[in-house]
Amino acid sequence: MRHIDPHLPRQLFGWHSPRVGLDMPIVRYGTWGPALLLLPTAQADYLEYERFLLIQALEHHIMKGRLTVFSIDSINRHAWMNSSVSGQESARRQALYSGYIEEEVVPHIRRTLGQPDARIAIAGASFGAFHAANQFFRRPDLFNILIAMSGFYDITPYAEGYGGEEVYFNNPTSFIPNLNDPNTFQRLRSSQVHLLTGQGAHERPEKTMRFSDLLRAKGIAHNLDVWGHDMPHDWPTWRLMMDHYVDKRLGWLGWISASPPGPLSSFVERGSAEAAHRLLARGLWALPSPRSWRGAGGEAEGWHLARETPR
Repeated sequence: MRHIDPHLPRQLFGWHSPRVGLDMPIVRYGTWGPALLLLPTAQADYLEYERFLLIQALEHHIMKGRLTVFSIDSINRHAWMNSSVSGQESARRQALYSGYIEEEVVPHIRRTLGQPDARIAIAGASFGAFHAANQFFRRPDLFNILIAMSGFYDITPYAEGYGGEEVYFNNPTSFIPNLNDPNTFQRLRSSQVHLLTGQGAHERPEKTMRFSDLLRAKGIAHNLDVWGHDMPHDWPTWRLMMDHYVDKRLGWLGWISASPPGPLSSFVERGSAEAAHRLLARGLWALPSPRSWRGAGGEAEGWHLARETPR
């Protein structure tokens, strides 16, 4: 049993990051369309979104060329969620991880797409929403769409009282109130910011609403989308959210310009039944164990782990 449709192009790649000092893999799904970078939850890896069927929920869009998806490892198991690492050291490693995304991952995606100036969509769920928002607001010159699902946006509880610049410049709740660069606001005006949360089991919608209040106070346009009490903090919710947004909200109809599709609106208690029935009708199935890496090929830029193309 496979994680994804065997006809979906899938490429594994990676390199040893000089910034974080680790071998950092990356997976790509699809061959064309605007890029979406996914950041994992908690301590997970680059294949998490495949194992938990979110890629499968998006594959009909990917096959139509509406987007191409990239996913990378999280730093959390080496930093914020590692009890043997101090808050100060976790913050230092977070800063290195941000640099890895901005100076290594984004250039790789741009080279892959053949678009040296492309701005990229970024998304994540739970802890991944924090990382996605952090990258988006740090560098709106690199990212033009944020989809943050069931997230929190203040890393200070993990910092154990440390408040150095590595925390400040990697914590949206800290640095956004002090944004004042006109070029940054101009880029944000040409971007889409989507903050999503459910209200079901283990969700904390107040964290998303508090971040929305911060953005509103700063005059940053965004979409606050609060789903119902039947939407828990779990993968079924995030699969529905991502499928709905790619299908209906982002304006990705094939190869798309960077312009947002129109004014962003807010939703509270938006019905999710239609999206749920659409996914359920496609019959998502149980997961096998994760794929293993299957070899390496040396290239100047990195190493190919595996490549799968349509049969």
